[in-house]
Parts: sequence; structure tokens; C-alpha cells
Amino acid sequence: MTASKTSSRPLNISIGGLTAAVVLRRNGHHVQVFEAVKIEAEIGAALGAQPNALKVLDYIGVSREILKGVPCHGVVRLNAGKIVTLMAFCESSDEGGIDSHRSDLYEELKQLATGEGEGPPAKLRFGTKVIACDPENATVTLNSDELILSDLLLGADGVHSVIRTHIVGSVQNAQDSGWSCFRTVLETSNLRDIPELEWLSGGISGTRSVVLRGGPFKMLFIYPCRNGTLINVVAFYPDSPEDDAAWVPIATRHELVAKFREFHPKYLRVFDLPFHSAIHRWKLRMLPVLPTWISGRAALLGDAAHASLPLLGQGAAMAIEDAGTLGCLLPAGTRPEDISARLQAYQDLRKERGDFVNRASFDEIASGFTFPGCKFPYLSQRPLTFYSAAKEIQSYLLEYDVIQAAKQCYQKRFSPDSLAN
Repeated sequence: MTASKTSSRPLNISIGGLTAAVVLRRNGHHVQVFEAVKIEAEIGAALGAQPNALKVLDYIGVSREILKGVPCHGVVRLNAGKIVTLMAFCESSDEGGIDSHRSDLYEELKQLATGEGEGPPAKLRFGTKVIACDPENATVTLNSDELILSDLLLGADGVHSVIRTHIVGSVQNAQDSGWSCFRTVLETSNLRDIPELEWLSGGISGTRSVVLRGGPFKMLFIYPCRNGTLINVVAFYPDSPEDDAAWVPIATRHELVAKFREFHPKYLRVFDLPFHSAIHRWKLRMLPVLPTWISGRAALLGDAAHASLPLLGQGAAMAIEDAGTLGCLLPAGTRPEDISARLQAYQDLRKERGDFVNRASFDEIASGFTFPGCKFPYLSQRPLTFYSAAKEIQSYLLEYDVIQAAKQCYQKRFSPDSLAN
């Protein structure tokens, strides 16, 4: 990619996420990554890297082998032990996605950001919580009272983002969806000893979805990761004020099974597998659509910008696309005075798409939401299950090449030829 007319020193960038750190480091910039907690053990559960996300991960050099991903070509929906719906990804997609453990992706991104490679290694600063920032001057204040001066500030600090408040100008809290979930990871070491679990491997490689019919919405969302040695389980259920009053973050197997006791016994047998991790309770929240993602020399990305519910499998993908876009718009040679225009281009490229996933991930909110310039007029007329099955939606989400789009935007708006016209 062609750099700006006038070469300059590398940018000093402060950020809260590793994916953007990898690609910006490769561009020659000096990157500091601030993380409030040092990761000592495996983090989170698993995630689905769908085809649109894989385009970015391949671009920044993430190793598929190290991710130990299991191929994911769609979703199999089951009821009473039988396949009800086989939901393959778009036929025109070159490939499916992969299901990977978050810890495997995190460790690979950390190595690419800080290890040997192209560009100066990023500096990871653990135990450094950002408590305030100045978007106009790209400064952040840490919990140690240290003031960090930067050319660019990228707020990838999650759903409870501090930087978001300063960019938007007001507190934008994530809203309670009325749903919660259990999350855990199981081991497959004795899977063959439980013949009732054959449904885990029947049909195409990918996710298994079991929805309770004839009652309150409940769903088991299950897929393998780490070369098939682990199984990720997300169990969705409606919460209530009684649940809030008795809320504790860690649950027991008995509590999980009791919450889903209406399900066919063969599905509950999955919880007879050994537990690889604790059973975590998560309240599902989502952000309102923000008026802006940018201000001065600061921008939001990932959950800080568009936190959504995990029902489209695109939350991580949107964050990865955000990072890839910024990498393409901020090549070597980008000057501090260029940043404002580059961030505007970033928002122009990313906000509509991120907001779409945010809204469409929750059927009750999406059913009454009119998306500005929405290409899908039926968005307000169909339930969430239609979004997932619609080929138009799959094409829009999965076939998109954000790297190509960002490079084309750069050439059109910032290349020497375009600036000369």
C-alpha cells in the first residue's frame, strides 16, 4: 500500500486490544497495549471465527495450526434427537469458518504482537487500568496516575469501556437483554462411552443448536474446539428479578441441568462429560447504537463500539474486522495530522456494519428497529431465526472482505494520486 506523500516517524499508539496491535506493529508503529488484568490461565471459552474473520486473521499472519481450530461449515439444529434444520454457510463462500478456544487465539495474537517479527514489538502493560482519557490530545490516565501521551488512542476496552464515555461525551451503558447464559467447556476424552451423544458428530462439521419448543426461550449452543478435544457449551435462558437477587458468577452442574430439565435427556447427557472449566453465569447485555465511534484522535473498536448478543456468531468477527480496517488505513508513513481523516474513513467503513450486527443479534429489539439505509427491509418483519437462515444475511456477513474494502478506500481517499486530484 502506498504511504503518504511526506514520510514521518512511526505513530505512537495506545490501545486496549491485541488484534489491532499486531497489524499496526507490522506497519512500523510503536504500540502500547493496556490490560487491567494479567492473564495467568486460560481465558473465556471458545469462539467461532467465520469466513469474514478468517480473511483478516490470515492477512495478519495468524497460524491456523496454532489455533487448533475445528472446521465449521454451518449449524445443525436438533429437536427430540433429530436434525430439524441443516443451516450451511453460503455456497458461494470459499470456505467455512473454524471454532477455536479463545486462549489459543489470545496466545497467538500476543506472540505476533510482542515476539520477533516485522516492526517494533508492542509493549504489553498488565495491571494498568485506564481511568480517563482526552480524545482530542490522545492521552490516557492510568490507575497509577500516569499520563500516557500518544498520537492515536484506540479504545478496545470492552463492553464497560471508559474510553467510550469520553469519545461519545456521555455514559452509554450496556442494556440488560432479559437473557442470561451458562458458559463452560467440556472434555471429549470419554465421548465414545456415551452413545446418546452421537448427535454431536452427525451432519456437517460445526455448531449444534438445540432449542426448547413450546415454552420460554432456552437454547443449548454447542461446538468443538482445540482439535476436537474440547466442547464449548453456551446455554441461554431468560432471567428474572429472582435470578438477579441470587446472582453468583459460578454455577454448579446441578444448577445448570436443573435449569434445562425440560430438554430431551439425550441432550443433557452432554453434561456427563468431564468439565474442563468452571461453569460461568453471564448476563447478556448489548450496547445501544452509539452516535459516533470517533472523536479527535481517538476511536472505538470491538465491544466498546458495538457489543452485541452472541446469537449471530459475529461479535469477535466484527472486532477483528475493525482491527484489520485500521491497519489498512494507517500504513507506514501516516502522520499525526492525517489521523482525523483516517478515523473518519474508519467510521464510514465500519459503523453501519457493526451497528447492523449489534441490532440483528437481538430479535425483540431488532423487530422494532429501522436500520438507516438497511439493505434488508424485512429486518423489522422476521424473527431472529430468519436472520440466521437468510442467504442474503449470510452473504452480507460471511462473504465480506474487509481488507479489500479498506485498501480500496485508502487508495480512493488517501493515495498520492487521489490527493493530487
